[in-house]
Amino acid sequence: MSIQEKKNAVSLISSFLIFGLYSLYVFQNEPFGALDPDSPYRFWGSFILILIPVTIIAKIVISIVFSILHRIATKEDEPNFADELDKLIGLKASRNSYYTFILGFVLAMASLAAGMAPGAMFIILVASGFLAEVTDYVSQLYYYRKGV
Repeated sequence: MSIQEKKNAVSLISSFLIFGLYSLYVFQNEPFGALDPDSPYRFWGSFILILIPVTIIAKIVISIVFSILHRIATKEDEPNFADELDKLIGLKASRNSYYTFILGFVLAMASLAAGMAPGAMFIILVASGFLAEVTDYVSQLYYYRKGV
């Protein structure tokens, strides 16, 4: 398995762990906050605004730990450059990720147009953001494994 595949696999697993543990923590501390008809906007706004820095910080820490452990285990440096294949794979994975998020965004707006509660829109938006991230990593793994 190449270093790029290992990094994507670690990122994919860490995405599931970060999102899952954060969601578990939030919904255990405020189990009915998402269903409160008086303040769904405050709950979902704080959910998303806190999720962003938590994810960024956790991803940075995991990336550093992965680099250190990889260096110790293999005695190899990570490449400091990306060749044309890496860039092409990144672009195709980003495209797939954007399509996933746009589909989720359209579904979220359709839920509002259908008269569903605002909480449903936020759930769809958060889920589509998470699925877009997962789509990016899975696409990169696929393209590294099968070729472009």
